[in-house]
Amino acid sequence: MADLFRKKSIAELMKMTDGEHSLKRTLGPWALVALGIGAIIGAGLFVRTAAAAGEHAGAAVTFSFIIAAVACAFAGLCYAEFASMIPIAGSAYTYAYATMGELIAWIIGWALILEYALGAATVSIAWSEYLNNLLGGIIPYQLCHSPLEISSAGVHGLINLPALFILLMLTLLLIRGTQASASVNAIIVCIKVTIVLLFIFIGWKFMNNANHTPYLIPDNAPPVDLGNGKVYDYSPAVNHGWLGVLRGAAVVFFAFIGFDAVSTAAQEAKNPKRDMPIGILGSLVICTFLYVLFSYVLTGVAPYTDFVKAGKEASVAYAIQHYMVGYQWLSPLISIAILAGFSSVILVMLLGQSRVFYSMSNDGLLPPVFADLHPKFKTPWKSNLILFVFVGLFAAFIPGSVAGDLTSIGTLFAFVLVCVGVMRLRKTDPERVRPFRAPFVPLTPILGIIVCSAMIITLDKTTLLTALGWMIAGLIIYFRYSQSRSKLSK
Repeated sequence: MADLFRKKSIAELMKMTDGEHSLKRTLGPWALVALGIGAIIGAGLFVRTAAAAGEHAGAAVTFSFIIAAVACAFAGLCYAEFASMIPIAGSAYTYAYATMGELIAWIIGWALILEYALGAATVSIAWSEYLNNLLGGIIPYQLCHSPLEISSAGVHGLINLPALFILLMLTLLLIRGTQASASVNAIIVCIKVTIVLLFIFIGWKFMNNANHTPYLIPDNAPPVDLGNGKVYDYSPAVNHGWLGVLRGAAVVFFAFIGFDAVSTAAQEAKNPKRDMPIGILGSLVICTFLYVLFSYVLTGVAPYTDFVKAGKEASVAYAIQHYMVGYQWLSPLISIAILAGFSSVILVMLLGQSRVFYSMSNDGLLPPVFADLHPKFKTPWKSNLILFVFVGLFAAFIPGSVAGDLTSIGTLFAFVLVCVGVMRLRKTDPERVRPFRAPFVPLTPILGIIVCSAMIITLDKTTLLTALGWMIAGLIIYFRYSQSRSKLSK
């Protein structure tokens, strides 16, 4: 039994950072910050804001973002400590291997597939939908939907070609090299952040103080008529006041998912001991600042009740078209920003997944093919191609809704184990040099565990059971293949 919890020493891990079979160090602090922003700012900013404001928090959705950011910061501080101390590809998987043993490392590596691989597939499907909307629906339904989807006119989908296209382009970019990928990501980040700032700057002139009065939804707020005899009721405790703000925080929490992907690139950072904390925490701070400003302006331009009736996916475009007279040209730019946001999220998710596979393969837990580096570009190119096939099959032939909250549960589970790992390593190896130390340990990781566990518990039963089935499948693979081939076992 003890064999299941054999640990890889940090000294052994550090030996992997040099030599011809090591990933190339090309990323500086600002490239890592851009990587984090690229992963964080996606549809969450444009979709989750309206959903949380309209249904739970009202204009006080700004407080919801701050609460969610603080919750993420607990895990982010723990990630930063590990990433500066163990600058190895693999993120939470690698940290778990050094602190809690091989079986826990395998479980977390398997869980990260839910976050990165399924996350990339789901976002590529959404990318396809937004592209078709931007193009006026010129792509036939059959060629941008899965065979499991049927249109209102009774047309069956065949394959989602746009989703496959964006996955292939980004996969080839990742094979070309991390520096090239980071450069393209930086350009994409500049585009979407510029458009977000443009909306904030222009929208500020159209804000109506009445929309921010009262700032929290009152308990006597009148219900909203949704049509067809349906109404949205604000009387439940989680739909008004501070409880509504907390419920809103749970909704917008998932708009922050992605900052942990920065830690998967630790082995490619030029100076990881300094740069990794900057990348992880810097991207969190910048995105929180943008989220709060954006949500403040959006709820000032349009009353929160509009976002219950208006399509949440098109909420920003709705606010522009109905309340920002003369600036309708900004609406398609928002669509472009959303597409750019999706693209950078997919890019970072694919990068993160291939680096987790790279580390697991180096440890013998996955076949050697996942650790093969391109002779010129020094990237795990075979892993990228295999990942494209796996993610592409999902994106091309399965509806995006099937993934549901599986992406979130994989992320939150990783957050919990990283927080546990920081406390454990502080106890078992207190003398080790920590270039960055998470403050207020054990309080910070304990709060991170509590918040993230609470998020997991709130997920629906179907998601929890599906995740359990995924874990059981992972354990079967570990005991039938990985355990006997582990390099530590030899």
